Amino acid sequence: MKKRILRYIKHVLATVFILMSIGLIVIVNIGGAIHYSDDPKMRILDKDGPYVFYQNDSILSVNYIRGNKNDGFYIEKEKYNIKEDIKAQCYFPLEKSTFDITITSKIEKPKAIYNDDNPIIAVSDIESGFKAFRDFLIYNKVIDKELNWIFEKGHLVLVGDFVDRGNSTTQVLWFIYKLEQEAKKHGGVVHYILGNHELKNMQDMFGAASQKYYAAAAILGKQHHELYNATSFLGKWLVSKNTIEVINGNIFTHGGIHPEIAAFTVDIEKINAINSAYYDKVYYPTGDKNLTQLITSNRKGICWYRGYFKDELDQEQIDEIITSFKAKTIVVGHTIQSKVKRSYNGKIIGIDVKHPKDYQHEWPKGRSEGLLIENEKYYRILDNGDREKI
Repeated sequence: MKKRILRYIKHVLATVFILMSIGLIVIVNIGGAIHYSDDPKMRILDKDGPYVFYQNDSILSVNYIRGNKNDGFYIEKEKYNIKEDIKAQCYFPLEKSTFDITITSKIEKPKAIYNDDNPIIAVSDIESGFKAFRDFLIYNKVIDKELNWIFEKGHLVLVGDFVDRGNSTTQVLWFIYKLEQEAKKHGGVVHYILGNHELKNMQDMFGAASQKYYAAAAILGKQHHELYNATSFLGKWLVSKNTIEVINGNIFTHGGIHPEIAAFTVDIEKINAINSAYYDKVYYPTGDKNLTQLITSNRKGICWYRGYFKDELDQEQIDEIITSFKAKTIVVGHTIQSKVKRSYNGKIIGIDVKHPKDYQHEWPKGRSEGLLIENEKYYRILDNGDREKI
C-alpha cells in the first residue's frame, strides 16, 4: 500500500513538472514572463513630477508632489509666465537620480515625411519603462551616460505605446521631451509616433494605467484624465504628434495600414489629419466603411491593426499597400514579437518586443531590442549595443 502511494505521488509530481515545463516553454515562446515581485520603490511619490498645467493663456503652473503616505502629501507649486524658459527636474525613484529639462511654450507640429541619408533607430512599446529605454539608447550610442545626444543628425523613431503598464510614465514622457530638444540642437530628429495607448490616455481610457497616477492625480486635486488633456502641458504636446510618418522611404506607424485604407486615394498627411481630429474622441463603430471610420477604428485603424501577424494577408496585398504609398517597408509595433524581424519578403518589420519593467521582477527577464536602418541596410539592435543584419 505504501509503495502504491509513493508511486502515485511520483506520477503526480512528474505530471506537474511536465505541465509546468510545457507552460514555461509556451510562455517564453509567446514573449511572456512570470511576474514574481515588485520593488517597493514603485510606490514612492515624493518628488514626482513635474506636473505642468495651464493656469490661463499666459501662466503655467509647475507642480511637484512631496511627502509620503505616513506623514502626508503636499504640493510644491510655482507659477511662470508662459513666455519663460522653465528649468525643471524629473526624479527617478528606482535609482534616486534626476535629469534636467527646459520647458518652453513653443510646441510645433512635426513634419510627416523626411528624405535624407541619415541613419534611423526605431523602438516601440516601452510602456513606461524609463530605465530600459534610457539604457537602450546609451548602449546604442544615441545618447551618452549624461543623457547628451550623440546620434548627430540621426532619426530616433518612437513607434508608440510609451505610456501605461508601468510606474515611470512621467519620467518617460519628459525624457522624450528632453530628447527632442537635445536632438534638434545637433540636427537630429526625435519622432514620437502615437500608439493606441497614447490615444487611450487622451480619450480618458485608463484601464492600463498604473494606480500610481490615480493617486498622483488625487493629490494634485485633479481627475486622472486631466494629466493628459488640453489643460496640461504634456497633453497639449501629445496632441501635436503624428500617428504615421515616412522617413527615407520607410513607413512608421504603431499598428499598420489595413488594405482597405490603402484602397482609398489617401496620403500620409491626410491620414494624420483625420486621426488627429479624433484624438480626444473614443471610437465607436457606426457600421460605415468610410475612410475616417477605417483610420480611427480600433480594429483596422493604423494605431490598432494587427493583421500583418495573423496570416490575414498574402504577399500581393502587402506589395499593393507598399506600392500605393511608394514606400520600401512598413515598420510597426503593437503586436509583440519574439525578436525584431522582417516578414513578407522583408516589407513588414515588427519591432515590439518585451522590454524590462523598471520595478517588476520577472522570469525570463525581457531584453530591449530595436531597429537600425543605415545605408539602406536593416539591423536588429540589442540592449548591449550588438547588431545583427536582418
